[in-house]
Amino acid sequence: MAISIHPAVDRGVKAGSATFAGGTLTCKCGSAPVTVSLKGNVAFDHVCGCTKCWKPQGALFSLIAVIPREKLSVSAEERKLKIVDPAAVIQRYACTGCGVHLYGRIEKKDHPFYGFDFVHPELLKEQGWAAPEFAAFVSSIIESGFPPARMGEVRARLKELKLESYDCLSPALMDAIATHTAKQKGVLAA
Repeated sequence: MAISIHPAVDRGVKAGSATFAGGTLTCKCGSAPVTVSLKGNVAFDHVCGCTKCWKPQGALFSLIAVIPREKLSVSAEERKLKIVDPAAVIQRYACTGCGVHLYGRIEKKDHPFYGFDFVHPELLKEQGWAAPEFAAFVSSIIESGFPPARMGEVRARLKELKLESYDCLSPALMDAIATHTAKQKGVLAA
């Protein structure tokens, strides 16, 4: 039986729609759910093995994408949101009822990803968001208790799903971080 990565990709990565205009993220509460409105499509969608992100029950990886912060707004039950770890760089806002993370925000203005909010696109009611492109922080699933001897199986499954496996971020995102750092140091023109 194939390794289960995440319910949104286990049966294959679905292509996104170039015309996807956004939608509503909804937590898992049966009544009075937290909802978050996205005004546009997400970018850099990927499966993530880190131990900080929310994962659905039984998933090895989370599903994460970004959207410009001005395109995200809490549309219902904001009072139920609480920051999971106030000391973390990404302030992850979770529902106090069901525990689902609705979005993560970076408040440090000098951070390379300041201005982007991190979301779990599988929580969208609408279909067609940008497809997952890669797998990040793959080795980190070991920190969650996954057997190191089975990592080859995980990487083989990611390859089968056409999700390039990284133990950091994708080259495009690593380039964005390095560019930001170089501009801050004055090595590149702003």
